[in-house]
Amino acid sequence: MTRYLIQGTYTPEGAKGILAQGGTSRWKQIDKMIADLGGKLESLYWAFGDVDLFLVAELPDAATAAAMGLTVGGAGAVRTTTTVLLTAEEMDQARDKKVGYQVPKAS
Repeated sequence: MTRYLIQGTYTPEGAKGILAQGGTSRWKQIDKMIADLGGKLESLYWAFGDVDLFLVAELPDAATAAAMGLTVGGAGAVRTTTTVLLTAEEMDQARDKKVGYQVPKAS
C-alpha cells in the first residue's frame, strides 16, 4: 500500500465541529473511515498555523485516496491536500529508472 500525507485546514463550520465533538471523536471517525476503505491510519496530529491537521495513512491506491479527498472536501468542513509519500526503496527505484529528457536550449 502507498502512504499519503493529508493536510487539512478547517472551515469555520469544521472548527465548530471540533469544538463541539473534540479531537478524540474525530480521530475515531477518521480511523474508521480509512479502515473501511481498506487502509490504515498511521498518525494524526492537530497543529497551529496555516494547516490545522496532519495525517499519514496507508491507502490501497490513488483512486481510494482521490475518493476520500473528494468526499471529505465535498462535505465542506475541511479543505485538504494530499501528498504521496515515498519510501527509501521507492526512491532507489526512481533513481534507477532511465528517463529520456533533454534540457531545452536557447536559440
